[in-house]
Amino acid sequence: MDTPKDILFRLRFIYFVVAAFGILILFRAFSIGVLDREFWLAKQQHQTIRLHSKDALRGNMYSTDGSLIATSVPLYDVFLDMRVDKIGKYFKKESIDSLALMMSVTFKDKTHNQYRREIQSAFAAKSPYFLLKKDVRHPEMKKLKKFPIIRFGRYKAGLLVETKSRREMPFRHLALRTLGRFELDKTPIGIEGSFNEQLQGVSGKRLEQKIAGGTWIPINDGAEVEPKEGNDVVSTIDIGIQDVAEAELMRQLKKHNAANGCVVLMEVETGYIRAIANLGRVGDSTYAENYNYAIAAGSEPGSTFKLASLMALFEDGLAKPTDILDTRNGQVFYNGVSMKDSHDGGFGKITLAEAFVVSSNTAISQAVNNAYRTKPKKFMDRIRKFHVQETLGLQILGEYQPKIKDPNDPSWSGLTLPWMSIGYECLMAPIQVLSFYNAVANNGKFMKPQFVEEIKYRGQTVRRFDPVVLDPAICSQATIDKLKPLLEGVVERGTATNLKNPHYKIGGKTGTAQIAYGADGYKDNGNGAKKYQASFVGYFPADNPKYSCIVVVSAPSNSVYYANLVAGPVFKEVADKVYAQSIEIQESNPKLTASSSSSKSFSGSGKDFAQLMKWTGIQGELPADDDWVEVSLSGKRAQVKTQAIASNQMPDVRGMGLKDAIYILENQGIRVKILGRGIVKSQSVPAGFPIKKNMQVIIELT
Repeated sequence: MDTPKDILFRLRFIYFVVAAFGILILFRAFSIGVLDREFWLAKQQHQTIRLHSKDALRGNMYSTDGSLIATSVPLYDVFLDMRVDKIGKYFKKESIDSLALMMSVTFKDKTHNQYRREIQSAFAAKSPYFLLKKDVRHPEMKKLKKFPIIRFGRYKAGLLVETKSRREMPFRHLALRTLGRFELDKTPIGIEGSFNEQLQGVSGKRLEQKIAGGTWIPINDGAEVEPKEGNDVVSTIDIGIQDVAEAELMRQLKKHNAANGCVVLMEVETGYIRAIANLGRVGDSTYAENYNYAIAAGSEPGSTFKLASLMALFEDGLAKPTDILDTRNGQVFYNGVSMKDSHDGGFGKITLAEAFVVSSNTAISQAVNNAYRTKPKKFMDRIRKFHVQETLGLQILGEYQPKIKDPNDPSWSGLTLPWMSIGYECLMAPIQVLSFYNAVANNGKFMKPQFVEEIKYRGQTVRRFDPVVLDPAICSQATIDKLKPLLEGVVERGTATNLKNPHYKIGGKTGTAQIAYGADGYKDNGNGAKKYQASFVGYFPADNPKYSCIVVVSAPSNSVYYANLVAGPVFKEVADKVYAQSIEIQESNPKLTASSSSSKSFSGSGKDFAQLMKWTGIQGELPADDDWVEVSLSGKRAQVKTQAIASNQMPDVRGMGLKDAIYILENQGIRVKILGRGIVKSQSVPAGFPIKKNMQVIIELT
């Protein structure tokens, strides 16, 4: 039996052994983590097995009509493992020569002999990961899998395929800055950047082994976690309107040798952005989507801000449209500084309403200065209720922070109030100006502009972005009712009469503002010449607004800078395109309703009608074979009238059969959408309407 002394000895021995092991472990941990840290980090670089992430296929992006505007195209890197036991057998059976020939004919990047030599060298060296071809597209991959040797697959021919993807834009540059990008080494922009979490999907996992040369190859052990592809994003962009907006903006920028410009088209009721184009000069005569001017560029809005000035006056009850103001020969002075009208000699004594229509600086500034000179804070408090000093909380990053001065600002002076009333000494982004005008078109309801309508996964809606009302009423309906006729007057008889057309009304405002260059003031510090920014913002049809639009062109250099001539034509081109293809707008237009009512006569080919009259015995003058005619029947008699088909105007196809209608319309370059069967009873674009590029007409049949 052990004595207590022996037991105590053994316990002490065990204690010291355990303590020694503990000290050894702590020392080893310290040695690995501190003393030998560099050695083990270097060792890690030679690790031969790792768990690697497999990127998911990025979701697609669509326009509002379902057109694909951004997609991830799968690409394949094709390798051969020359260590596979049976590969030599298949090389002899089907020959390297045959494989080399097929590769050369299909990809045309190397000669037959080059491919053969490379494959033979890799086989002789027993290369475990020989790169046969990089960046193979899916159609080519389907062909490649049927090539000699390769068709035997992974375990017999050593085929290894690495899948990756590349982002592509089917419409190339259209809305490129707004659609955006997401790349790890670059700042995320646009929808791609802001919705990356939804688009990127969930990465998978797989084991990989490092081989000679530092190349990692997959270990096919069946334990891979497959990635889950990303959600699809449905944007608000209408790609047809986007094309017109960008093409016309490009034309005007080149025509006037301007520095940059932008166009934004918004749906009045929803705030959805249907088109947004941003172009800046990148060469002597080249323009590209290099910056999102519509969202991120702040500038003085010029005369377009006069709408806010009048809204404040009317809302505070400090002025009426009928108030008379003296333009003082086109020049007034504030603190000794001159303010002039663009019209030499001024406009005499005019009403405040007409001052807005003809854009009189002297009249508008006097009205505001007289009302608020002793109480500028009242003016600024009212202006703030219109949200012109706020960001809009856009779905994409980079929105400009508006700069609207406050009377407490150290830079506020006796000049600030009159100059701000006509759009100077304040800075706003074009989309912020547009949102304000859109609220007027929407009877005071201020909408949040949105660029994305839906998030989808495999066709099923995951999330929908409904219209967002930021303010149900920025002012009273009485004020809106006073302002709308003034905006229509600008186009009917004011500074933008060149936008007037017989088919629908436009309400809007021109803005021609000098561009400030820091300490040099309103002169270009390069050559001393003044530079201008031309803009037009408005909505249409004015009697029932469906769309609002802003066009801004900066620094036109060919001696023409007035907004109606520089920005106005872009607005008109976009508006005409939208009106021509929007049957819901035209159904509410009384002019169109009258022109599209069902015809009691028949129209079509003169040759066909002549034959029909002979067969049926109908009396009347037979039409010529090469004419298009309108035939009115009364019993057994026909009255024949020749129809002229103008090359640049929408033809009247009512009363025609579908075959004739399509023949005439498509020969004019017009895209046709058909509703129903039978004879054409109405057309969405009225006869005589100017034909535009990519125009679509909807024809309804009986």
